[in-house]
Amino acid sequence: MSPVLAGVLQLLALVVALGLSYRPLGDHMAKVYSSERHYRPERWIYRAIGANPSAEMRWPAYLRGVLAFSAVSVLFLYLLQRVQGSLPGSLGFVSIDPDQAFNTAASFVANTNWQSYYGEQAMGHVVQTGGLAVQNFVSAAVGMAVAVALVRGFARSRTGELGNFWADLVRGTVRILLPISVVGALVLVACGAIQNFSGIHEVGQFTGGTQQWNGGAVASQEVIKELGTNGGGYFNANSAHPFENPNGLSNLFEIYLILVIPFALTRTFGRMVGSLKQGYAILGTMAAIWLGFTALMMWTEFAHHGPAFDLAGGAMEGKETRFGIGGSSLFAVATTLTSTGAVNSFHSSYTGFGGGITMLGMQLGEIAPGGVGSGLYGMLVMAIIAVFLAGLMVGRTPEYLGKKIGTREIKFAACYILITPALVLCFTAASFVLDTPAHSMTNSGAHGFSEILYAYTSGANNNGSAFAGLNADTQWFNTTLGIAMLLGRFLPMVFVLALAGSLAEQKPVPETVGTLRTEKPLFTGLLIGTIMIVAGLTYFPALALGPLAEGLAA
Repeated sequence: MSPVLAGVLQLLALVVALGLSYRPLGDHMAKVYSSERHYRPERWIYRAIGANPSAEMRWPAYLRGVLAFSAVSVLFLYLLQRVQGSLPGSLGFVSIDPDQAFNTAASFVANTNWQSYYGEQAMGHVVQTGGLAVQNFVSAAVGMAVAVALVRGFARSRTGELGNFWADLVRGTVRILLPISVVGALVLVACGAIQNFSGIHEVGQFTGGTQQWNGGAVASQEVIKELGTNGGGYFNANSAHPFENPNGLSNLFEIYLILVIPFALTRTFGRMVGSLKQGYAILGTMAAIWLGFTALMMWTEFAHHGPAFDLAGGAMEGKETRFGIGGSSLFAVATTLTSTGAVNSFHSSYTGFGGGITMLGMQLGEIAPGGVGSGLYGMLVMAIIAVFLAGLMVGRTPEYLGKKIGTREIKFAACYILITPALVLCFTAASFVLDTPAHSMTNSGAHGFSEILYAYTSGANNNGSAFAGLNADTQWFNTTLGIAMLLGRFLPMVFVLALAGSLAEQKPVPETVGTLRTEKPLFTGLLIGTIMIVAGLTYFPALALGPLAEGLAA
């Protein structure tokens, strides 16, 4: 079987699996977030934290819940790393330095999972399972909660109430993420991923001696790492490591985990607003962009440029032979079009255009299908921008899902789309103006520029992957990337929840012959065009200095 055919068949199998999961999972999530029933374990949690799950919240109260919970999580994870040397199960590792502890705490709470350390050489079992794995669950649940709050803003009228953050957080964790993770961990163990609490041991016989590896609860963390679009792995090689991702079957399953909830949330959206066609329109937008990026990435990486490429079947540098170009390209696009950041190949070793595709996927805002929760609310904000542009073209007050998009709503949406580019471009510029950050670059020229641009694009968009030639374990990068991750995660949530509150207060606008039909393919095309234009106008100059210059020079 040719490598190209193998890649196409993997793509088809993935599409079928996602299609079979779309309806049951999307309907289940809609029921979870609409239910008034509280399970007994959930009531125990509410009593423990002193929350009343039945009390409705307006957007400021909902936001305070999000920020308070996340602030406590950052503090807890920071302190856990700082005292690691005194904890049992530390595997002899010392406590983490302050700047790296801050970076890691900010990273995992922000659902970014950027790692400036070697996981197998820095974190013991307690920090991995009691700190990092826990944040993989709850940070994903926070994103889903904010997305559901925005959906309620569209679905409700004449009220500012958006639900209860604590109930949404607990239900998302207990009823959605945990059950799927249990089943998924069993699948990964069956595929060969490890799951233990063993210490450091020597394996194999290599030139000059043996190699040391430590075990860990890898399969259970791997599944929520992908399912919750987190990305941080037990090992520095991440999902390229055979303990995390043993073979082609586990690789395809992990890609499925990355995509299944973000895509299924579009059906949840359609159910909750009372129009499945609206959900299909958003799904069509996400799917079109994802398939387009996947096809472009495969074409770029399979393209032959000389005898070495011909012999290898394409651009195999930095890729695992057990996954090949097809499995690596699928994974790279899935992880950068979502806020996952897990990698099964070395993005820095992709072709110039291939590396640019991974970067552009993040710069779109990771909305196709995007992160768990963040992809849906990011796409809905872009839908509001598209409706606004359409209204300008026909001279009519824009409407979306029966709600007028006025001055207040468009200001919230505009602030949302400006935050991340400002963080990315300002921090990238500062890194080149100052002397010290540039010393962290392994490469010079366009590729060196791409290393730093990719780092801040990844951090501010809550992705976490890297052009790993960059030495990011410095005080500058640990601190500035930590700030970018926190601001890039929580500032947009402020405007999303404010937008949700504004929409929920409105009364429905009756549909007329002049109303833009947002469930039609025409709107899907308009939305795709809006996304591409906004990203292009924002990032094209920076991309021209990095991956485009490198690709054209190849």
